[in-house]
Amino acid sequence: MILSFAFLSPFGMDFMYLRNKISNSLLAIKLHRYYSREKTVMAMIVAEDIHKSYDDLKVLKGVSLRIGKGEIVSVVGASGAGKTTLLHILGTLDRFDRGRIMIDGRDVSRLGDKQLSDFRNQHIGFVFQFHHLLPEFTALENVCIPAFIAGKSRRSGEMKAKELLDLLGLADRLEHKPAELSGGEQQRVAVARALVNDPVVVLADEPSGNLDSQASRELHSLFFSLRDRFSQSFVIVTHNEILADMADRKLTIHDGLIP
Repeated sequence: MILSFAFLSPFGMDFMYLRNKISNSLLAIKLHRYYSREKTVMAMIVAEDIHKSYDDLKVLKGVSLRIGKGEIVSVVGASGAGKTTLLHILGTLDRFDRGRIMIDGRDVSRLGDKQLSDFRNQHIGFVFQFHHLLPEFTALENVCIPAFIAGKSRRSGEMKAKELLDLLGLADRLEHKPAELSGGEQQRVAVARALVNDPVVVLADEPSGNLDSQASRELHSLFFSLRDRFSQSFVIVTHNEILADMADRKLTIHDGLIP
């Protein structure tokens, strides 16, 4: 058997050498398939060839990206490059003209408006440059709002909100209204609100843009602590180079494209 196998080899390789070559090739193929499958399974956001125009203005010209589960990715670029537009599209706040977006295995382009609204509420958290807290409500009430929209009971919503506010160092500020909080505290309330429904993805648009340097550093550290605790994926649009460089990856958008 060995002789006949060697005879069939045009290079006169012995059986053991040929068997090892075949075995190594098969192993390589299996490993490639395994890691390709893992990459697909672990991808939390997949955007493919995203185009977006406003009238004659082309803002996104074929953006593709992949964000892994538990990954923190920063997006940087000049003003007008398309960063915020991309973030709004990834967050399903705006529709794109062409392409495909998968979030947690779901093709969001196939969802109707009501389905999209429910998906956004339950799977995506937002932190903006301006906290957008409702001034007439307390910190606790502001954090509870997305939970109530999702249909959760008052008891469970408040329990989750208190847990998050305590985690973020605001246990003694539950009944304070936004005007009674510092800028850093307001933004931490906004972070708690973003997390109250246990989203798989958190999108942040210039989250430290209105904060002083100390509050900015605290917020930056907070994002990484939250990722380590909850394994959420973060996409952060920022002009803050310190925050951008802290991320697992930094993507640069230029003229509507990510090279």
